[in-house]
Amino acid sequence: MNKNLVSFTQLILFVVISQVLHAQVPDVEMPRLEQISESVFRTVHRPGAANSNVIVTDEGLIVFDGTCRGAGDPTWLKQELGRLYDVPVKYVILSHDHEDHICDLHVFDDTAVTVSHALTRQHIIREGRNTSVPDVVFDEEMEIHLGGKKVVLYYFGPTHTNNLIQAHFPEEGVLMAPDIARAERSLALPDFRDADIDNLIETLGVLGKLDNVEIVIPGHWGVTNQESFFQYRDYVVALRDRVLEEMIAGATIEQILERVTMDDFSDYGNYDIWLRPNIISMWDKMYRYREPNRDGPGGEDSGGVYQDAYPLGFSVGDSGAGANQ
Repeated sequence: MNKNLVSFTQLILFVVISQVLHAQVPDVEMPRLEQISESVFRTVHRPGAANSNVIVTDEGLIVFDGTCRGAGDPTWLKQELGRLYDVPVKYVILSHDHEDHICDLHVFDDTAVTVSHALTRQHIIREGRNTSVPDVVFDEEMEIHLGGKKVVLYYFGPTHTNNLIQAHFPEEGVLMAPDIARAERSLALPDFRDADIDNLIETLGVLGKLDNVEIVIPGHWGVTNQESFFQYRDYVVALRDRVLEEMIAGATIEQILERVTMDDFSDYGNYDIWLRPNIISMWDKMYRYREPNRDGPGGEDSGGVYQDAYPLGFSVGDSGAGANQ
């Protein structure tokens, strides 16, 4: 057989196989809108990037969060929504003030009213966040009615932050719960830096029992369900209790890091990179939560100084900022 013919045949075969493999493994980096329910869509692009969600109605669109971390940023989303729908974005909802969830959402300011919790607006202005400054704020609960559909915004007090809210679309059983629902691949939070532990635990129980919820969209990764709230609550309760128990026994932070392994939760994604900052930030919360006895470990009557035993400012270390969050 002609060698040139063999080479050409091999080339054609290689191209065909490559096309088949490419068809079987879609490029997850290419942004697209994934349908979650009849009217709800999620932007899929960079794996682990903060979710941006869209509710479609006949009278306009509602955008919930947006991120610059990936190709599916708000600029792309605005162009895509303009291509798919002949109605504008009427509302933009900011879940909380953390910039990776809300950056560049000011691109919708020409048509949309921006809504957030009152504290979110304060943080955005103070920190100069790269996003839209909210036009409308609320304190506890708010309803948005558009195109015959109702979205309920809830604030249950300080949890992941002091301004985090959830958006509930009861008609289709969808709850948008950023950074408080345990996604399939994640512990939910790299650390508890600005969290309220007690109310976080309480709110996880409330959200786990909220009526008319079939689908939960977390802050990162794909959809989950209400069981994820209970799973994450179990982890937070166990971590808090184990760290506190070690502190009462007089363990230093170095000893706590060795002893509190949380092996029974090792199947949680990002366990390897987030466990250390989870433990240290929980220790920091418990440090401020409790007052030891005078004659306890490091107390005056034992000849030590409490701050020597539990020094503030212990480095959290790498929180996995470059990991899939």
